[in-house]
Amino acid sequence: MKDEHHELPQDSYTDMTYAEADGILDDLAYYRTLMVNVGFIGKPGAKEWVLIDCGINHYSARIIEAAEKRYGRVPPQAIILTHGHFDHVGSAKKLAQHYDVPIYAHPMEMDYLTGKRAYPVGNSTVGGGLLAILSPFFPTEPVNLKKWVHPLPEDGTVPFLKEWRVIHTPGHTPGHISLFRDRDKTLITGDAFITVKQESSMAVFIQHQHVHGPPAYFTPNWQEAERSVKKLADLNPVTALTGHGLPMDGEVLQKQLNHLALNFKELAIPKHQKKLH
Repeated sequence: MKDEHHELPQDSYTDMTYAEADGILDDLAYYRTLMVNVGFIGKPGAKEWVLIDCGINHYSARIIEAAEKRYGRVPPQAIILTHGHFDHVGSAKKLAQHYDVPIYAHPMEMDYLTGKRAYPVGNSTVGGGLLAILSPFFPTEPVNLKKWVHPLPEDGTVPFLKEWRVIHTPGHTPGHISLFRDRDKTLITGDAFITVKQESSMAVFIQHQHVHGPPAYFTPNWQEAERSVKKLADLNPVTALTGHGLPMDGEVLQKQLNHLALNFKELAIPKHQKKLH
């Protein structure tokens, strides 16, 4: 690894960084980048760890600071992306340049990560909140991570994470994935389901915790989204780290996730989309 990886990227907010990851389990932590979580898999001080997602733009310095407080100056073995929306890959290029490590994503997400294809523009008519109204102005153009990004193995394994497996959870995006560890039923959901009403800026601000469907303004395929939530509910997870909102665990998580899976049409799908479902 080059010595240059010790120099922090010059993000807009570098001088404001006081970042620290919050622990969930002994080998799982997260750091919130304004409105979206990035994950750290690996015990504090471990020499081998993996970064999950990369947050919004201008947060690479803070993500690196949070990682260094947890692991010292040991770089991650890889970066795993749950999907390619702007709030999950915004700092990906700077982090890849800084660490010089591979990025992995589902094969069906590769066009969006190699500059070939843009996501649909956000739908301001769903959800009824400020973030939904602003969503048409959110970035949707493809990023170009061609130098670093690789497709995840087709057998469902996760590079460098022997205990974890990929769960393909499309709907929010075609190549959206979640990660699951059978040993302790730990789930990393990306945006397949989340624990905050993401359409509402007030809910995001106060982080009112409750299981919700994927962010409605960026979810084009509700039939697949419903199947994905049911697939995750069937895993009966004990602990969940979601892309948006606070981590959840235990009976509350399981009860609310099962309720969402059984009542997805009423609870998650926007009213004017139900007739198309």
